[in-house]
Amino acid sequence: MELILKYFPNLTEDQIAKFKKLESLYQDWNLRINVVSRKDIDELYLRHVLHSLGIAKVMPFNENAKILDVGTGGGFPGIPLAIMYPEASFHLVDSIAKKLKVVDEVVEGLGVTNVKTTNSRVEDITGTYDFIVSRAVAAMPTFVHWTKGKIAKTQNHPLKNGILYLKGGDLSEELKDYKTVTIYNLSDYFTEDFFETKKVVHLPLKYKG
Repeated sequence: MELILKYFPNLTEDQIAKFKKLESLYQDWNLRINVVSRKDIDELYLRHVLHSLGIAKVMPFNENAKILDVGTGGGFPGIPLAIMYPEASFHLVDSIAKKLKVVDEVVEGLGVTNVKTTNSRVEDITGTYDFIVSRAVAAMPTFVHWTKGKIAKTQNHPLKNGILYLKGGDLSEELKDYKTVTIYNLSDYFTEDFFETKKVVHLPLKYKG
């Protein structure tokens, strides 16, 4: 928890309480339904919570922002971002029902009210969103195909509406066809070794009617 406060010192009492509670909720639920590896559960705040909040360093969401988290797994990056931005709304989607069971229980346990979940393939989701977030569930061309037509037309943020993708390693080949992409190195924001090769990729998407 100290790790979160190191980089986000202005959290409210309510946010601090929710972030503190995350660990025990995940440890409890992970024993029943494994969504986080044992190694990662011991470093939950570094490898999952702070990693998710890398998006917050790149793009602080406005009130009333609509965010779609695709392939949320155990609730990352959606749940930490939902705690950080209680006035924004988050839609967490995963095709694996047992993972969303954990997400639902964690959300309920935290008393987070700005998250909804759907057990579905993202292609079957209707509606549009300011940003689509995810943690490297597929190569960017595949992800762009999955999320086509789901970006809202109205711009409400400094960054253009589109994808905010948490990825690692060398992305030059994967992103070579995307001229408008911007890569943010998380090592510019966080000093821990874990973030040395971690990035947030912002891909603004043209609106498709």
